[in-house]
Amino acid sequence: MSILSSMFSSDGYQPSAFYFKVVFGATLGLTDTSFQEVSGIAAELDTETVVEGGENRYVHTLPKGVKHPRLELKRGIAPMTSPLVLWCRSVFELDFIAPIIAQPVGVYLMNADRIPIRAWSFANAYPIKWEVDGFGSTKNEVAIEKIVLSYTYSNRLI
Repeated sequence: MSILSSMFSSDGYQPSAFYFKVVFGATLGLTDTSFQEVSGIAAELDTETVVEGGENRYVHTLPKGVKHPRLELKRGIAPMTSPLVLWCRSVFELDFIAPIIAQPVGVYLMNADRIPIRAWSFANAYPIKWEVDGFGSTKNEVAIEKIVLSYTYSNRLI
């Protein structure tokens, strides 16, 4: 497959960003609920600068490691029976009586036939922030919750 053809989906267009699903390890591959937005899929090379002794015209920039931002998920407030809500409650409401259980998370960009055309996996993810957007008496919007996950590393699968 050529580089140019791999950039496009099967219908010849760039993939659209609105049809995706998020799968958690604890849900056994089933989607928990629909998400409005997923952000934070990125990797950045962390570097350090080293000044060379005697040669003052330039510095060396050396790689140290790969940094990953936090994965942010936004959705309408889910019911108490949602596996993701149960996971967040076990982290934030049990006062560390039980250990935090990290789990894999998968994000899949789908085509019109519900087939993943891009996929990312996030290893050892766990919630570090659970936030509800503000309420307003003049708003006519769905109540939104944001869940921020930390993870060890990520891989692009497709």
